[in-house]
Amino acid sequence: MPHRLMFSGLSFGLLAASLAGAGFSQDRYPPLDVLLSSGETIIQQKLVYPEGPAVITSAIVTMQPGASTGWHRHDAPLFAWMLEGELTVDYGADGVKVYKAGDAFIEAFKTSHNGTNTGTGPARVLAVFAGAEGTANTVVEAAN
Repeated sequence: MPHRLMFSGLSFGLLAASLAGAGFSQDRYPPLDVLLSSGETIIQQKLVYPEGPAVITSAIVTMQPGASTGWHRHDAPLFAWMLEGELTVDYGADGVKVYKAGDAFIEAFKTSHNGTNTGTGPARVLAVFAGAEGTANTVVEAAN
């Protein structure tokens, strides 16, 4: 469940700095529902941004019951929020995790993993990549 916090209680870096520079008043800013704030991935990797001009990419991934992503990795940090359904992700030696509607996480970075919709209905995931020009957000690995 998201935590309801007032903006004045957060250190929100770039957003706060840009809003403060524009005459922003923290007393009148609406409350935020923080989904996640982390400096590491779901498997405890430290976040590192790719080199180059920044490119933010957002998408909604929809998977039918039983469908899998196939083994792949992300070369850009990825925030994921489960909008609907259930997704089980196999991280190999780093274990298996199950995500359900409402879960937010920073996906594994430069580590192979495979996601499968293990629920009874569609799984929908909001994916937001913090990438860079010339860096692939997702790299599909060859089937064995």
